[in-house]
Amino acid sequence: MAYSVQDIATALGAQAFGAVDLLIDGASEPAAAGPRDLALAMDPKYGGGLAQGQARAAILWPDADWQALGLEAAIFVPRPRYAMSGLTTLMDPGPEIDEGVHPTAVIHPDAQIGAGAAIGPFVVIGRGARIGANARIASHVSIAEGAQIGAEALLCQGVRIGARVVIGDRFIAQPGAVVGSDGFSFVTPEKSGVESVRETLGDQGDAEAQSWTRIHSLGSVRIGDDVELGANVAIDRGTIRDTSIGNGTKLDNLVHIGHNVEIGHDCLICGQVGMAGSAQVGDRVVLAGQCGVNDNIFIGDDVIAGGATKIFTNAPKGRVLLGYPAMKMESHVEAYKGLRRLPRLFRDVADLKKAVLNRDKSD
Repeated sequence: MAYSVQDIATALGAQAFGAVDLLIDGASEPAAAGPRDLALAMDPKYGGGLAQGQARAAILWPDADWQALGLEAAIFVPRPRYAMSGLTTLMDPGPEIDEGVHPTAVIHPDAQIGAGAAIGPFVVIGRGARIGANARIASHVSIAEGAQIGAEALLCQGVRIGARVVIGDRFIAQPGAVVGSDGFSFVTPEKSGVESVRETLGDQGDAEAQSWTRIHSLGSVRIGDDVELGANVAIDRGTIRDTSIGNGTKLDNLVHIGHNVEIGHDCLICGQVGMAGSAQVGDRVVLAGQCGVNDNIFIGDDVIAGGATKIFTNAPKGRVLLGYPAMKMESHVEAYKGLRRLPRLFRDVADLKKAVLNRDKSD
């Protein structure tokens, strides 16, 4: 689909100059842009690429001289990365799912399908499930009995929604996401070595060899509005109460959320983060890639944790964390600097020791 430069500027709430009726088919990096591409040169460091490409129009940084750059039209935005969200929303058609219900879909007679829903090939929808209006469900999705999914949802290929899961409006799940699998919860008849180690921090005590017995998950998962899940996210159902995720929270690829975890509103959980059972996470928390969260701890509102941080104890509101184990980011940076200085410190101590020994011998 083609858009005029003015159409794009209007969608972004931005100003356009020059030949605003030029038609644009897509977006491109400046050096690779064709004549019907909109070049994304939102920073001066990308300006040089315009001469290498063939773009006639571009999104530019504030105060750029678009005519000197050889362009016929330009759009100016005050916050480039935010403009990217609007531009990509405008130009992304999303997965192609035909309207109506595909003939290969298997839908239980007791399921309820909202008006305008599009259901793709080989979808299975269980007894008593409810699908909201204008939902789009791609091929090979399964939605188990009693699940509820709100309006305007998008479930991409191979998504699995478990029994009695409740999901709000405008939900997005990328391919392979699983919501509502059983929690990883096992117990031994007598105290196990793991329990002893948690108490002693090192000694297994006299724990005997035992087999693990499953604790079944009777709860489910409850997800708010405007939540997005990346590819292969796995969210376990609760043991008794539901695992829950608040409005506006986004989970990246390969995130695992354990049973009974509670996550607040507008959190950003990046790739390969793992949260153990019964952790509680406040609002607007950001966990960078490969962070780990211990079970039964609390992370306060507005906490930010850098990549690979391992959080073993409660984190107070607004704390910025880094490291293994997690500590204040500024403390971790100082500790790392000290660690790098250790070889020099050892050499200095050895030199001092040698000097003292030599002085003692000379006396």
